Amino acid sequence: MALEGSDKSYRNRIIFASLVGTTIEFFDFYIYATAAVSVFPLLFFPAGAGSAALLASMATFGVAFVARPIGSVLFGHFGDRVGRKATLVGSLLLMGLATFAIGLLPTYHQIGLFAPVLLTIFRFSQGVGLGGEWSGAALLATETADKGKRAWAAMWPQLGAPFGFILANGFFLTLTILFAFDSTRATPDEHFLAWGWRLPFLLSILLVTLGLYVRLKLHETPVFARALERGEKLKSPLAHVFRNNAKELLLGTFIMVATYGLFYLMTTWILSYGIGKVALGNLGIGYRDFLVLQLISVLFFAGFIPVSGHLADRIGRRKLLLIVTAAIVLFGLSFRFFLSKELIGTGEGANRGLILVFLSTGMSLMGLTFGPMSAILPELFPTNTRYTGSGVSYNLASILGAALTPFVATWIAQNYGAESVGLYLAVLGASTIVALLFTKETKATDLDSMIDDVVAENIEKTSP
Repeated sequence: MALEGSDKSYRNRIIFASLVGTTIEFFDFYIYATAAVSVFPLLFFPAGAGSAALLASMATFGVAFVARPIGSVLFGHFGDRVGRKATLVGSLLLMGLATFAIGLLPTYHQIGLFAPVLLTIFRFSQGVGLGGEWSGAALLATETADKGKRAWAAMWPQLGAPFGFILANGFFLTLTILFAFDSTRATPDEHFLAWGWRLPFLLSILLVTLGLYVRLKLHETPVFARALERGEKLKSPLAHVFRNNAKELLLGTFIMVATYGLFYLMTTWILSYGIGKVALGNLGIGYRDFLVLQLISVLFFAGFIPVSGHLADRIGRRKLLLIVTAAIVLFGLSFRFFLSKELIGTGEGANRGLILVFLSTGMSLMGLTFGPMSAILPELFPTNTRYTGSGVSYNLASILGAALTPFVATWIAQNYGAESVGLYLAVLGASTIVALLFTKETKATDLDSMIDDVVAENIEKTSP
């Protein structure tokens, strides 16, 4: 069974399964992000007016990023002890059920404060599920990859992010057209706000069923199977990785920080700034118009992920990421040329071409920085702690680079202008550059031979 991973047709099945799974998980995650800006402030936080309601909704959005490291610890433990396959099935199931439950929730107008409390609980559950998803999907790809093509294989699950975003926001765009929903003049009694917004959450269960079907047909990765045959299973992968790979955890976390910050500025925060009312300091562009611009820009995100996978195998992960992250810092410093209201305008007079250039530039950089992450983070850790180590790094970065970003960016924009938000991105980028400078190139790493010198003291000798 372990040797099946070397077969080309099986590798293709692995790629398809990892791509389908991450697409579904990110679809579930993004429909919440979109609703957090356009729907939830009106239905779950009406007690706060304008900016207060938006900030409250953004806070629940950030709850999932606090939950994600918990998910990486929980699912990482079983992923390193039981296997990648079973753990990935569990994470997808949890994510799917939490998303479906959000679609059934009564609103603040129906049950009062219990509504935002339940919303927060299910958002937390989404975070736990996604916390276990990414590293498992990345390991499916990296641990079955052809020699010298690991970054190329690992970029396929990364495509789930733009694909999920396109599906989620394309679905919302279609609904706003069908329901003739206008975010600038929305009232709670409109059909879209009454029940239409629930459809993406409820219908996501069909995608989850497809994902489960695909993943249940997989076998364990050959690298993990060989590690089990050598008796390298640990009693506590988490304790081991913190004790012996603390440096790699820290470096992995900050390597990912700028990527997270860039993405959630280009999606969640910019959406709230773009469609928010002019009287509150925003651009006042219609939700539907702005969403079209975002969907176009995400095509650049998807297009540059394969480019980054190829380049990461050719010139190395570290060199590529240093170049791209430096470009992200420069992009952050350029915000004042894109987002100044004197240049961009507001409402119907807003310069949509300039906005599209801004979004497309950010998303192109996002594709280039996100693609290699599913290769470089797993390559930092040995097989028996790889699920835990890569997952914890990835999801700790989500707190620093994603959970705080929409909230902090909204506060900065309200107090210092949207142009100043770019300085926040530049700081995140600088921290990633520092981490990369302290990281060795991992392109030539042999995933099978990464065994710590002290591992023998911690290996559980009993049979699985």
